[in-house]
Amino acid sequence: MTISNALYHSRALLPHWHLSRIYTLQTLKERTSRRNSATRMAGSQDFADDPRNASALVYLDGHFVRREDAKVSIFDGGFLVGDGVWEGLRLHKGALLFLEQHLDRLYWGAATIHLDIGFERGALVAEIHRLLDANAMRDGVHLRVMVTRGRKSAPNQDPRNALGPATLAIVADYKAPSPSLVKQGLSLRTVSIRCTPAHMFDMRLNSHSRLNLITALLEAIDAGADEALMLDPSGFLSSCNATNFFWVRQGEVRTSRGEFCFNGVTRAKVIGLCERHGIPLALGNFLPDDAQAAEEAFVTGTFGGLTPVREIDGRKLAGDPLPGPVTQRLRVLYDHLKDTEAAAPA
Repeated sequence: MTISNALYHSRALLPHWHLSRIYTLQTLKERTSRRNSATRMAGSQDFADDPRNASALVYLDGHFVRREDAKVSIFDGGFLVGDGVWEGLRLHKGALLFLEQHLDRLYWGAATIHLDIGFERGALVAEIHRLLDANAMRDGVHLRVMVTRGRKSAPNQDPRNALGPATLAIVADYKAPSPSLVKQGLSLRTVSIRCTPAHMFDMRLNSHSRLNLITALLEAIDAGADEALMLDPSGFLSSCNATNFFWVRQGEVRTSRGEFCFNGVTRAKVIGLCERHGIPLALGNFLPDDAQAAEEAFVTGTFGGLTPVREIDGRKLAGDPLPGPVTQRLRVLYDHLKDTEAAAPA
């Protein structure tokens, strides 16, 4: 049976909404060619290149190595089946921002999947600072702390086949959000891939396996957007594929109840800022058309902070220029919060 015939016959086995994702090899090549020749879309993770990163050392299992030498075994559980957890951190004016909350999330995630990180909290923080000192980094740095199950005896998903200690890798990059994003904003597209409840796959878990979120982003990119807007199992607004989502209607900041979205540290800080500064706030079950009618919207994350949104599902939001007044006020408050955190005694 030819590839095209196999694809044709497989259509009967798939739900109707998946048929649009069955491509011939030629179609895939054409789409890839168009994407590569097109202007690079923004995305909430877009960053300005920094030449200092070329020589920055990477931490791998207690050693400092060059980027090109940072390698793990093909039998590592993270490579094989995405068996691991990670955490993003921000170094701001010499301080790792909101460190305890980030460590809470990392160690909770590791405990959830019965993974021994191999370091107590204080010892892990010491290793992070060793890397920062080795790279002489003090500000404007984004870190990714990654822990996997480590090497396994065979390529399978059974955690009992792990051979020894976890793999610990830490990447520290000079990394700032692309300056154009604040004025340009993001284009979001509501996608068919849903956020999942804890009894299916807990969205609060920073798992190395992100394929469902990558699939959601691909659907948004195919529709010409920068990031995917995802709904919960009941069809209410939940989060984006890499960030949490807020919008503003009639001066009120709105977001999901939080049951199905990322356990975002920045999300929690924004909610706290609204409560402390008297900014109207509603956490609830909202349908997509509520956000489509918003005056403003923004997404939150450790890397980008608060990033404005310019349009949702092809509808340009009323706030122009970006960021809108409520978003800008929260951005200023969040910047002040970061400075206060950095200045606090260790």
